[in-house]
Amino acid sequence: MRKFLTAGPAVAMTIVSMVLTLAVVVMWLGPSVGVLVALVVGLGLDGGWLATLAYERRLAAQGDHNRAVTAVGWCFGLAATGVLVAHAVGEASPGPWLAVAWLPLAAKALWLVHGLWERTALTPAALDAIRGIQQTARDEAAVARARLRAEATTEETRLEAVTAAGARVARVQARTADRLSGAWSTLEAARQGDGTARALTCVTERVTPASQPRWDLPVWGPTEPVPALEAAPALTDEELDAIVSELRHGEVPPLTYREMADRFRKAGHSAAETRLRASWRRVTTEATTG
Repeated sequence: MRKFLTAGPAVAMTIVSMVLTLAVVVMWLGPSVGVLVALVVGLGLDGGWLATLAYERRLAAQGDHNRAVTAVGWCFGLAATGVLVAHAVGEASPGPWLAVAWLPLAAKALWLVHGLWERTALTPAALDAIRGIQQTARDEAAVARARLRAEATTEETRLEAVTAAGARVARVQARTADRLSGAWSTLEAARQGDGTARALTCVTERVTPASQPRWDLPVWGPTEPVPALEAAPALTDEELDAIVSELRHGEVPPLTYREMADRFRKAGHSAAETRLRASWRRVTTEATTG
């Protein structure tokens, strides 16, 4: 069907040009050489044209091409066109005849176009494969566009969530800073007030040392680091036993271990609990045996 659609115009143009050429030859040469002779000349011209055309089509069907045959076919087409032009020039009104003189060349051109189409035509299977490839490419492009849009939407949602969370954190920090500033202002005002220390002293008069008749609220701010105390040298067992014995027998009745340990710590001495208990056992054992 497709072949007929492309070859149909060329066939129709060929038939029209052959009929027109035969009619012109009969009308032009008939009065001088006779109708039969003119008819033979016209059929010969058309027959040569058809013969070369058929041979060209056969070669084209075989995938071949012959320049000589093509040149002969174009010569027959030019001859037919020349006959039509010569007849038109001899007429009283050559315009209409010249208007149709191009039909033989047009028929040859249509056959040329049909030959080019045949050489570039594809089979239905190839056309289906091409359509499948194109459809696959369109599908992949659509999927890629959808994936990109989805990723863009997801990223936009994530950024909006992060921005909203950051804004909430900033608002909470601002409120906290405002409350803390208010608390610091209230504390500073209370500390700087004239009656604050006197009121606290009156309330805590019974537990306030006589050397510190006033209470001051603590002041928050930068502090200076306190130098670390140097570690005292470790006591020997003899020294430890002497201190424990002195503390135990320093009062009557003798101190218990817990009381002695408390006095030992308050006196500024330092010793591990294990060594202190061992020293206590040695001192008490000596006192019992002695």
